[in-house]
Amino acid sequence: MPTLDDILESVGEFDRFQKQTFFVLCLLSAAFTPVYVGVVFFGFTPEHRCFSPGVAELSQRCGWSLEEQLNHTVPNWGGHGTSFSSRCRRYEVDWNATGISCTDPLGSLVGNRSAVPLGPCQDGWVYDSLGTSLVTEFNLVCEDSWKLDLFQSSVNAGFFIGSINIGYIADRFGRKCCLLSTILANVVCGILLVFVPTYLWIVILRFLQGLVSKGCWTAGYILVTEVVGPQYRRMVGILYQTAFSVGLLVFDAIAYAIPHWRWLQLTVTLPSCFFLLYYWCLPESPRWLISQGKNDKAMKIVSDMAKKNRKKMPSHFEDVKFEEEDGGKQSPSLIDLVRTPQMRKNTFILMYNWFTSSVLYQGLIMHMGVAAGNMYLDFLYSALVEFPAAFFIIVTIDRVGRRYPWAAANLVAGAACLVTALIPEDIHWLKVIAACIGRMGITMAFEMVCFVNTELYPTYIRNLGVMVCSSLCDVGGVIVPFIVYRLVEVWHDLPLIVFTVLGLIAGGLVLLLPETKGRVLPETVEDVENFHRQSAPKARKIYLHVQTTEV
Repeated sequence: MPTLDDILESVGEFDRFQKQTFFVLCLLSAAFTPVYVGVVFFGFTPEHRCFSPGVAELSQRCGWSLEEQLNHTVPNWGGHGTSFSSRCRRYEVDWNATGISCTDPLGSLVGNRSAVPLGPCQDGWVYDSLGTSLVTEFNLVCEDSWKLDLFQSSVNAGFFIGSINIGYIADRFGRKCCLLSTILANVVCGILLVFVPTYLWIVILRFLQGLVSKGCWTAGYILVTEVVGPQYRRMVGILYQTAFSVGLLVFDAIAYAIPHWRWLQLTVTLPSCFFLLYYWCLPESPRWLISQGKNDKAMKIVSDMAKKNRKKMPSHFEDVKFEEEDGGKQSPSLIDLVRTPQMRKNTFILMYNWFTSSVLYQGLIMHMGVAAGNMYLDFLYSALVEFPAAFFIIVTIDRVGRRYPWAAANLVAGAACLVTALIPEDIHWLKVIAACIGRMGITMAFEMVCFVNTELYPTYIRNLGVMVCSSLCDVGGVIVPFIVYRLVEVWHDLPLIVFTVLGLIAGGLVLLLPETKGRVLPETVEDVENFHRQSAPKARKIYLHVQTTEV
């Protein structure tokens, strides 16, 4: 008896119907960018120093240039302003006093320049920026700099909790219902972020946005891979993630044009309102409908697919059903992810690789940003490197398979991090090249783990499996700021050593997973347990029962 994939071969595996679905979901993927990496622009930290009353008037009276003013009035400035003292401390003197010398103001005030007491920035800060960000609006610097970390951690905490809950909703109530509800919640939270006046409410809304947005993106990924035939799942999975990379470029351009974070937030949120029109544009996943026993609805979608693709439906097929011993719908359960040996091994290895991919992907961006020059150019370079990564996957994945390119990507990323750490600081251009190679490697690994994750779980629990495993990605997102920003205080390249160890271990573990190249999506847990066999599993599959009549 033919399977659903066999029917897709007849009605079109990637024709007009699937291309339309793929296009509208790629827009959703691109729109996820401001939530995932928005902190780069929403929370950018410009060069800053304490505001000292009277300094501006003194500088004007003495005719100082800005550099002269900073050298005279900012502690340990040294022409760069990169130390903690220059950013977070000020001289405890009265700059409004009379008789201050213009050539040696501190000496004329206290006599011994080295004995001038330092104090906190009680009157705020001066920021060298024409735009605004969370940092400049709420003064998230110095002793309060941890609040910016909390802002980003709240998003990842939302990702983590939402991964389980939204995944269950998608598997229990359908991909389309999950998409529409999370789109609406994301739009509401995004618009409210523009208008709330306090830092606390911004963190709360950011958490709620994270709670729904990643589940929305992943549900879209699952849907787009379930409506195409097996020959195109790889391509649409990679291109769906490449749409996120396109979103990075668009977001960078918008942020450059709009350097004020509240207007930027509004600009990137309002277009998402149009995604609510997907109620009329998107189909439900026929695979999910079949796994839930809703065979008539699944056949209606397959019929619409054939009509849209201008293909002829296979003659006289009557119903879609499980084999007799598996009749009825299957309900997703967390226990199913670890109940059997192969499922358990797959789950633990995938969870570790999600964790590693997140830590290296975000960590390399943060580490390059420690000594960043032009924020917009740095972001552009980090986005452009993702396109050759997608190209290498497309070129190698059908010729070599999934496992070896995925393992090689992790190993290359880890090795590149080690090389970057060992290159001397005075050969900066070579360090940048090595870091970009590492970024390319981990981008490939990140795209691969999302793609292969969907191929290693049966239909009825596929969305839940992806959500649970990818929740470790969010754990990595929570802790990676501490790995980067705390370890660089010990040694600037120490985070790269940590990344090296994580990447090499991930590459080795990938080799323990089964190869999924050319295999049909598993429909049951038994299919997964038999995945290591060369022949396709025959038991407990979803079949299309076809009745024919003599003509």
